[in-house]
Amino acid sequence: MSVEFFDTNILVCAHDSDMGFKQRRALELVTRLMDGSAAAISIQVLIEFYAIATRKLGMSSSEAQDILQDWTRWMTVHRPNPEDIVRAAGIQRRYRVSWFDALILNSAFELGCSVLWTEDLNRGQRYAALTACNPFA
Repeated sequence: MSVEFFDTNILVCAHDSDMGFKQRRALELVTRLMDGSAAAISIQVLIEFYAIATRKLGMSSSEAQDILQDWTRWMTVHRPNPEDIVRAAGIQRRYRVSWFDALILNSAFELGCSVLWTEDLNRGQRYAALTACNPFA
């Protein structure tokens, strides 16, 4: 089974009760991948989720922390090092993506992921062996 990477926006949708269809779809996807031990994220995703959850979703810091703790038990987490930052700079130039998307792509590459679940990149776009998929399209 291949590992599939979650961008922050998908995990935010899974926890945002105002998202309707998007929340249901994101929860289905997260549950499926976590049950199969095929889910991956990065430190960047953890940081971004916490900031959004406590600022925009109205979660308490304790509630957001509990979610982060749960994810670190069930998902593979990429912990970038300085060389990853250098590689992300090359990814940004090669694919002409934002800096933060380049960091996400690098983390997904480093974990050997085949799929990146995101709303931020073009659906179906290939980045080497990685395909960007939008679960809401």
